[in-house]
Amino acid sequence: MNTKLLLPEVQKFIFDNLDKDLNKVILKGSPFEGIRIQDLAQQIEGKQKAKKKLPLWFATENILFPPKLNLEQTSSEPTALYKSALVTGDSLIDLTGGFGIDASYFSKSVNKVVHCELNPELSDLVKHNAAILGIENLSTFKGDSFETLKETKQHFDWIYIDPSRRNDVKGKVFLLEDCVPNVPQNLDFLFEYTDRILLKNSPILDIQNTINALNFVKEIHVVAVQNEVKELLFVLEKNYTAPITVKTCNLQKNNTQNFEFELGPHSHANYALPASYLYEPNAAILKSGAFHQIATHFNLHKLEQHSHLYTSEQLLKDFPGRSFLIEQILPYDKKQLLKALPEKKANISIRNFPETVAQIRKKTKIKDGGSVYLFFTTNLESKRMVLKCRKVQL
Repeated sequence: MNTKLLLPEVQKFIFDNLDKDLNKVILKGSPFEGIRIQDLAQQIEGKQKAKKKLPLWFATENILFPPKLNLEQTSSEPTALYKSALVTGDSLIDLTGGFGIDASYFSKSVNKVVHCELNPELSDLVKHNAAILGIENLSTFKGDSFETLKETKQHFDWIYIDPSRRNDVKGKVFLLEDCVPNVPQNLDFLFEYTDRILLKNSPILDIQNTINALNFVKEIHVVAVQNEVKELLFVLEKNYTAPITVKTCNLQKNNTQNFEFELGPHSHANYALPASYLYEPNAAILKSGAFHQIATHFNLHKLEQHSHLYTSEQLLKDFPGRSFLIEQILPYDKKQLLKALPEKKANISIRNFPETVAQIRKKTKIKDGGSVYLFFTTNLESKRMVLKCRKVQL
């Protein structure tokens, strides 16, 4: 870690170039002795990326940032805050520390947090930033985290682990067993040092396959931010054998949408033709696979087994997703569709439909935007249809 980056004039240079073309800044070279232009560019790029993802780190003076890849892999502040609410107790060890965002937030809920990181430069950055942020209950260890775990000879209240989805042999992977480190293979070892594990996974991983690869899964959290699924979290508790609870969360600017259910046998949804209102579950619910549970919980009817759209005659005001008033039900016919849409402008979504949004726009020449929403889908009679809707503002 180059401490010259903390000099006031260097920090001012970084701040003054946040809105500049980074390539042009690099071509000019470094104006400071003992500081490479590559190091300055890393700080400028890091601060740029932190503005939305890590606003506290962005706004705090003398924070130092890692290379781009480490920032891309780290949690955002909203998801780190969510995870911190899942853990309590005296001690937690983060075996895949990275840039330390999760560890920093865990320090708000746990008395002592241990951050392990194989990369010594990244570990130094985390130690420096923790001091700048006034985090006193976070300690950092460099090197292999499993060896660190052995050396501590301590039983932790929690182990946190975020396996890398990049495998040196297989490239980007889609199974938990192929991530690094291999958590399923090392579960017995990990449970020698804790009774509870919080495991973070990418949303690309299949939930059922991940359950099958693990033992003692107690909870699954599907976390979305602004309707984009960001993380799958698995809470493991030693010797737990009761039903698994799935909790979905969609973190929005002004509110949070929550829905939870138990895995296992459940009642199936009833089906119906479109009524007065249409409902589209948020991305976290769709990822969780709660297609029938959401219908039975809110007493809604599903349009078709694979459409994952729901309807009711009376407006449901607390649905965790988007709600629409159905203005018109149209067959999938270009002439009738354009007649019902004289402005030739609409937001288009597809659910269980054989064509893509791009194909539909090319065929119909309908432009994007406006206040009209068109849902291209299939009904319970296996007929293609288009639902012309207006969004309900609750």
